[in-house]
Amino acid sequence: MIYQSLQTILVTSLILLLTACANNHVDVKTNKIESPISVKQVLYSQFSEWKAVKYRFGGLSKNGIDCSGFVYLTYLDNFSIQLPRTTEQQVKKGVKVNTQANLKAGDLVFFKTGVRQRHVGIYLEKRTFLHVSTKKGVIISRLDNPYWKKRYWRAVRVLNS
Repeated sequence: MIYQSLQTILVTSLILLLTACANNHVDVKTNKIESPISVKQVLYSQFSEWKAVKYRFGGLSKNGIDCSGFVYLTYLDNFSIQLPRTTEQQVKKGVKVNTQANLKAGDLVFFKTGVRQRHVGIYLEKRTFLHVSTKKGVIISRLDNPYWKKRYWRAVRVLNS
């Protein structure tokens, strides 16, 4: 009797969990998320899944990933939006966000890290962003960190949430 009750609870919990995941839908025409799950929740879940995966130039898996690859997979897997694969092309998508004060969860934030080098991350909240560090792998950093503050370039909004 107790075993059947536990089994019923587990099956019901699994169905509810799968239903919640299945309801995370993006309207393809507007890129607007139609879901009870917030963009922040989706991004924090993505972070939990990818936390500390190491950096690898050109990488596109949990064996190693680069910054634009992480953005590419995050948008494809979670929002059904296929962005370009490179930072150079990703910066041309969406709508430019005029100031950091206007950033919303899911906005792409770009940095000039060298003469010709660019870096991309995904804004979370409270001046934090999700990205792939060459030294630490997939991490969350702060925009007001002196390194990133000095190199901040621009942001674009791809999601209309």
